[in-house]
Amino acid sequence: MTDDGKTALEGSGFPKKAVTSTFAAAEPIGAQSRIDEHDHQDVPSDPALRVKALESLLVEKGLVDPAALDVLVDTYENKIGPRNGARVVARAWADPAYKVRLLADAASAIAELGYTSGQGEHMVVVENGSTVHNLVVCTLCSCYPWPVLGLPPVWYKSAQYRSRAVIDPRGVLAEFGTYIDEEVEVRVWDSTAELRYIVLPERPAGTDDFSEERLAALVTRDAMIGVSKVLLPEEKS
Repeated sequence: MTDDGKTALEGSGFPKKAVTSTFAAAEPIGAQSRIDEHDHQDVPSDPALRVKALESLLVEKGLVDPAALDVLVDTYENKIGPRNGARVVARAWADPAYKVRLLADAASAIAELGYTSGQGEHMVVVENGSTVHNLVVCTLCSCYPWPVLGLPPVWYKSAQYRSRAVIDPRGVLAEFGTYIDEEVEVRVWDSTAELRYIVLPERPAGTDDFSEERLAALVTRDAMIGVSKVLLPEEKS
C-alpha cells in the first residue's frame, strides 16, 4: 500500500491480498524509540495459553531451564533465521543474475542456497530503492518467512504494529528510528499463510569491495522486514 492508500500488491504474478485501512485508530505507542518488544494482546490465543501452561509445568518440575529456553528462542529469532536471509540479500547484492532470479521467483532462488521449509513455499521479495521503501506486516496474525527470517519478533505479532503499519507506516518507521523522505513512496505488503514477503534492502554506499560474507554481516532482521535500513558500523548511533 502506498502512503495515499493505494494497494502495492500487483505485478509479481502471485495472487495478492490487498492491504486495507479498515482498522480502528490505535492508541499512540508513546515516546519510545521503537515499539515495545514485550507488548502483548490483552487476551492470548488458546494455543498461547496452552504453551505457557506447559512451559510453567515443565519449569516447575525442573525439566526445563527458563534461561535455556530464552537462549534457544533468541538463537532462532536473531541468529540462525535472520542469518539465512542475510546471506540471500548479500548474494543478490553481489550477483546481479541471482538478484534477477530472486525478484522473479523468490522461493526457487532462496532454495538455491538451501533454505526451504513449510513456512516458505511461496515468497515474494520486494526491493527498496531511492524512490520506494517497502514495509512488511501480517494484518491478520503473524505470517512470516521462517526459512529466511526465523521466528517473528514479538512486536511483529502485536496488535499495534499490525494495525498501525497500515494506517501510519511513516510513524511506525520513525519509532524504529527510520525516517523516510517525503518524496519516497512507502509501500506496505500484507503477508498471509499463502504468500510471505521479504524486503531486499538498499546496499549501503562504500561496500563495492565487500565480500558476500562481509555484506551479510551488515544485514539485520529488521531491514528485511523493512522497519530499518542497512547501515555501516560507523553509521550506527
